[in-house]
Amino acid sequence: MSYLVRGYLEEDELPPKPSRERLEERNVAYIECPQEIPCSPCIESCKYDAIKMENINAPPEVDYEKCNGCMQCIRVCPGLAIFILRIKDGKGYVTLAYEFLPWPKKGQEVVLLNRKGEEVGKGKVTWVLPPEKNDHTSLVRVEMDPELIFDVRAIRIIEG
Repeated sequence: MSYLVRGYLEEDELPPKPSRERLEERNVAYIECPQEIPCSPCIESCKYDAIKMENINAPPEVDYEKCNGCMQCIRVCPGLAIFILRIKDGKGYVTLAYEFLPWPKKGQEVVLLNRKGEEVGKGKVTWVLPPEKNDHTSLVRVEMDPELIFDVRAIRIIEG
């Protein structure tokens, strides 16, 4: 069964992952874009030539050594398929696009969700780029167990 039918990617459909050592050095973009469609904003936005595509329809690939995690690509991705990952001081961080209301706030506890929408833990919002500064899409950085950074792809605000 294809991800197009399931609605999410399985582990064997994901791109190669950056090493833990690389994740501990600095932020890095991780792109989960498997569709072969004409789309290139991530490449056009990258000032470091860290994103490549074989052709306009090929899925993008990140050169993890060239990427500095500047977040230009995540800001322009129309498919919300880019995540900025980091491990620092024993904690994991995922920066993701968020398009729901209410907007998360710094310091807020959130439920962490995997690609299937299943709860995998709780995290804390450590940074927010408000939607008015990013074309109506908020960027949110969430702190979590570092073992979860390749699983967490969405958050849900805890009401109450």
